[in-house]
Amino acid sequence: MYRVLYRKWRPQTFNDVAGQKHVTTTLANEVAEGRVSHAYLFTGSRGTGKTTCAKILAKAVNCLHPVNGNPCNECEICRGIDDGSILDVIEIDAASNNGVDNIRDLREEANFTPVNARYRVYIIDEVHMLSTGAFNALLKTLEEPPEHVKFILATTEVHKLPATILSRCQRFDFHRISTEDMTARLQYISGEEGIELDDDAAVLISRISDGALRDALSLLDRCSGISNHVTASGVSDAAGLAGKEYVFSLTECIANRDASGALTIIDKLHSESCDMERLCEELVDYFRNLMIIKTVKAPQDIILCTPSELQRYRDRAEKNTLSGILENLSVLDKTAAELRLSTNKRVTMEMAVIKLTVRENAADIESRIERLENRFDSGQVNPAVRGTEAKSGKEEASAPPEKTEDKKPDEPIGNESGIKKDEDRSEKTEPDVLFNAWPEVLEALNISDKPLTGILSNSSAYVRNDLILINCDNPVFSQFIRQPTHASAIIKAVYDITGRKFRLGVYKTSLKSTEKKDPLAELLGKINNS
Repeated sequence: MYRVLYRKWRPQTFNDVAGQKHVTTTLANEVAEGRVSHAYLFTGSRGTGKTTCAKILAKAVNCLHPVNGNPCNECEICRGIDDGSILDVIEIDAASNNGVDNIRDLREEANFTPVNARYRVYIIDEVHMLSTGAFNALLKTLEEPPEHVKFILATTEVHKLPATILSRCQRFDFHRISTEDMTARLQYISGEEGIELDDDAAVLISRISDGALRDALSLLDRCSGISNHVTASGVSDAAGLAGKEYVFSLTECIANRDASGALTIIDKLHSESCDMERLCEELVDYFRNLMIIKTVKAPQDIILCTPSELQRYRDRAEKNTLSGILENLSVLDKTAAELRLSTNKRVTMEMAVIKLTVRENAADIESRIERLENRFDSGQVNPAVRGTEAKSGKEEASAPPEKTEDKKPDEPIGNESGIKKDEDRSEKTEPDVLFNAWPEVLEALNISDKPLTGILSNSSAYVRNDLILINCDNPVFSQFIRQPTHASAIIKAVYDITGRKFRLGVYKTSLKSTEKKDPLAELLGKINNS
């Protein structure tokens, strides 16, 4: 009968356990010196060897001919424990036996001496699943068990265990198995099984498994079922990965603000049954690598990739700022949490990619701020003026003042040129002309800035020299136009339609005629005057 690889190649001695030298060395020494504790607690993530070490320890303390603290695996006790004929080693699943009655039965059984072995060993897996009453029932027996009883508790969530349990056990923390140790183990097992495993495929399996050797062997088993020659592309297909080329292409679209191209790639990946959660994880890993390159002097020691891929990461990192990379990671981190609860993972992932592509580039913002600070330092711009210059590629945006109601009629928003406001008004050499292309600008805004399009419905615009004066009766318009992102969207839309760079302004025929008196203010004025 065929046995899966992770069961067939389960370590039988402490020396076979991969990546847990700090645990296996201590346990082997304790057995060899006869200083075995009455209760052990093994903690760590899944697939790191907790249950395996528990079984090895159970055999080692009962072995008739131990070798340097390891079981011989040849005596009748070792063979009986392996085939289940010796019932003095009891493995309990606390997930399904978590009640008080189960622990009471265990306490009663513990009073009986072992039949064949030296010690009766209880291995309680997923011990954190025990109820509060069960923990309380276990306390006294765990603290002072009979001389012939040993307890080995294993859990992946040690924080759920009561402090009274933790204080009664000798604790060992199992680490995630390193990529080097896991790759070496995979190469050894594949060689023994006659599987041709490429080096890059072994590294990829190790990366995907996230420190869990059991997951790595399960994935290797699946890949070997497809082909006896396991390659990196085969691993990628078996695991449902997007593949490095897809990731680089998708991130290239994000960098170039190509939302259409990014959605096309996601559509292709979805049609090929690529898991959207795994795709999000790969994008997080990609931007994490860029972050490492930006902050670490020797990133090759931390990033798991080939030298050619590392060079590609370096090239991409030079084109990104650290703040922009961190913002992308923040968006993807929120998306990863949303994907777990989403009913339509594809739409959630598409929304995230759109956010990354249309989001204002952090590098552009930093560049604009730096140029503005230089102008302040050189005295070209009066700090009292609220307007700012904002340029990004073909865009030129003007940051509006905080209070548009204090502006004079037809006064432009911002003062990018540095000319005084009175001089701006004196330069009016042409009459105001109706801007006939305004409907086309609104259509463009309907794609790039939908909220602003609703605000500007039934609005019009006029041209005066290099100004676009917007005539809008919506009271919310003054709040929206103060935000640089909306102002930039309008200026870009006008540039795309006309090919000219304009500044923005608010069109007002007469300030006094449009002002409305506040009845409450009038009443307060009369009271004060009286």
